[in-house]
Amino acid sequence: METVQSIKQRFSIIGNDTGLNRAIEKAVQVAPTDISVLVTGESGVGKESIPKIIHQLSHRKHGKYIAVNCGAIPEGTIDSELFGHEKGAFTGATQSRSGYFEVANGGTIFLDEVGELPLTTQVRLLRVLENGEFIKVGSSTVLKTDVRIVAATNVNMFEAIEKEKFREDLYYRLSTVEILLPSLRDRKDDIHLLFRKFASDFALKYKMPTIRLDDQAIEALINYRWSGNVRQLRNIAEQISVLESSRMIDVLTLKTYLPNMGGNFPTVQGKNKSQSDFSTEREILYKVLFDMKSDLNDLKKLTMELMQNENHSDVQKNNEGLIQKIYNKEETLESEEESKFLALPAKQREENTVEIVKDNEEKFTYIDAVEEEEETLSLHDKELELIKKSLERHKGKRKLAADELGISERTLYRKIKQYDL
Repeated sequence: METVQSIKQRFSIIGNDTGLNRAIEKAVQVAPTDISVLVTGESGVGKESIPKIIHQLSHRKHGKYIAVNCGAIPEGTIDSELFGHEKGAFTGATQSRSGYFEVANGGTIFLDEVGELPLTTQVRLLRVLENGEFIKVGSSTVLKTDVRIVAATNVNMFEAIEKEKFREDLYYRLSTVEILLPSLRDRKDDIHLLFRKFASDFALKYKMPTIRLDDQAIEALINYRWSGNVRQLRNIAEQISVLESSRMIDVLTLKTYLPNMGGNFPTVQGKNKSQSDFSTEREILYKVLFDMKSDLNDLKKLTMELMQNENHSDVQKNNEGLIQKIYNKEETLESEEESKFLALPAKQREENTVEIVKDNEEKFTYIDAVEEEEETLSLHDKELELIKKSLERHKGKRKLAADELGISERTLYRKIKQYDL
């Protein structure tokens, strides 16, 4: 059996982290078997290396190795890609086609981003895992295949199972052995080592001297939170190699290439983010309160007029305008009252907001106590009557009725369903 060090050299894997070494050891141990393997870890950690190790150290190494990115294939065609199709199975199927499971017979298939598979495809895949059988799209003939499946995902599979986006039985079939690759921020001792390797590779590729980091830059590099992991580190190394004329990189230069460098300190980042989000949410709340106040006033006005002026045509026209305002309220510029309010300091706005709520509660509690049931029924009946008359007048044509009522056809359709007209 090959050693971990020799495997790293053979597959160009850089790093001495214990988590990385353990992942490679597990890959070496399961390679001679036909056990299904699930490789997990964040995006960019290098999950594609593990299936290659497993394939090359297995008895299938002379068979085909096919890597499939499940997230990159459209849902409508993924069954055809994986299992093949017969001529005429769907529009554009001018000839029969062999899928990856047929082509890779005797070899290994690597299913990257397996968590993105549609549920219908998951059922087909489960059958392949259980007995090696599959059916082409548009065929009724059962075919056999002998493939080793190695899957990878950056999705939290237990959450996906809870949300019914991934089958639990398929998860346990795929993860007979699960191999976790650690994130780059958990491999701090490997970060500078990887950077030097990438810098050396790009210097050779672009025929220029290798870039180097000073001590402060190295410290900043190690302490940065690499959300994109190894892929992001490689990208940064390439950018600096190409764009910087000086081959010695200081910390200030490095920081210009690291997004949100100040965000490497979780406490500060969390605090700023929280304050920003709270401020935004508070502004939205103020806007909603003003809209609610306006709508309530309109609704009360409409209700009172409907009760007092049932047959007056001018009032009916005005009522229709109010209905339009309530159900099709468009975005408008802030009123003068709103502008003045939003210009106030945050503390004063909060106090005024409480006053607005209290004011509205006091204003409508008295009216509601006396007329609540009567007003609600009156508004319901009147709205129903207006819609019925308009539909009768236009012989059931919703578009003409909606135009007359001053509401959208979609709103009218919703009302028709609501009142079961």
